[in-house]
Amino acid sequence: MSAPEFVDVAINDLSTVERVAVTVVSLAALVAAVLFSRRESARRESRLSTVAAAVGAFAVVVVTTVVVVVAWDAETIAWAAVASFQVQATMLVRAFLSVMFLVGVYVGTGVIHRAVSRFVKRTEGISEHQAEITYRIIQISVYVIALVIVLNLWGIELGGLLIGAGFAGIVLGMAARQTLGAVIAGLVLMFSRPFEIGDWVKIGDKDGIVTDITIVNTRLQTFDGEYVMLPNDLVGSDEVVNRSRKGRLRIHVEVGIDYTADVDEAMSLAKDAMGDVDDILTVPRPQVVLKEFGDSAVVLDLRFWIDKPSARRKWRAQTAVISAVKSAFDEAGVKIPFPQREVSGRAETGGFRVSEQPTVEATEPEDADQPGSAVRKDSKGEGDADDADEEDETDE
Repeated sequence: MSAPEFVDVAINDLSTVERVAVTVVSLAALVAAVLFSRRESARRESRLSTVAAAVGAFAVVVVTTVVVVVAWDAETIAWAAVASFQVQATMLVRAFLSVMFLVGVYVGTGVIHRAVSRFVKRTEGISEHQAEITYRIIQISVYVIALVIVLNLWGIELGGLLIGAGFAGIVLGMAARQTLGAVIAGLVLMFSRPFEIGDWVKIGDKDGIVTDITIVNTRLQTFDGEYVMLPNDLVGSDEVVNRSRKGRLRIHVEVGIDYTADVDEAMSLAKDAMGDVDDILTVPRPQVVLKEFGDSAVVLDLRFWIDKPSARRKWRAQTAVISAVKSAFDEAGVKIPFPQREVSGRAETGGFRVSEQPTVEATEPEDADQPGSAVRKDSKGEGDADDADEEDETDE
């Protein structure tokens, strides 16, 4: 008796309970193989190991299926099912080549990912975010090329497909022009890196901390607690000021001194006062520069630096400097003037008449005994006497 005949006889002699036991053991082995492959692929964290685990699991599935079919003496039914599909050899070859090609592309993109990661670690000018964007672009390009090759392998004409895709692209481009512009601007921002997450920036009239950068928009948190979402096309076309890039920031504070004050003394006092402030850097040293002649003061520009720039550090340092300089000027008697105006009148109009006391209109007294009333009466009496004398002289 040959080996196949012995196997057939042995299988035919199996009872129903034994067939069920063989099926249960086969399924348990299948589950164990799948779990083992998942654990190994997760532990190794490489695409090659993932593919190997998938191939191993597929082989176990095939073997388990064959064992179950043979155990239940269902070979005839299985072959009849296969024959009913009328599968041709060329289709099987195409399917096998397509699967193997796609598996190779999947493994190849994993190799590209590791190569890009190693390149980023050796290069300081490229961030991980830029490397990830580069890898995604390469991955999409490779997948598109692989899809075109597989379609050609199956004899699918791409002419009509490309024409339809081109027409659809035109329609979508017209409908989503602003969104596509934001996406393109987002790619440019990700590669040019004018700012990164956590930077303190000023974009147009918006000032805040960058909280997120997506392919479509950039998100800021202002110092009033507001979240602002800016489309990337607006960010790319507007002025961007990054206050965190260099790790330090120079702050300007203007203060005016009286024109009669000693400028050199005031500058020295301001510089010494800034030197005693702990919230600013000593290197570079604080500086005091004469800026301009103001309307009522000589304007000094106080310049100092802070490290790790943030709005809170800026406000704290600015407050400390203003308080220290104000105290130093008060102790030394340096006057910080307030705006004054000099008013003059034109000569041709007579100028201004200035009175030391306000003019008070005379009122008629109610009581005749008041001194003012008596004077007026006396004056009036004297006037009447004079008039009488004049009349006498006339008569004469």
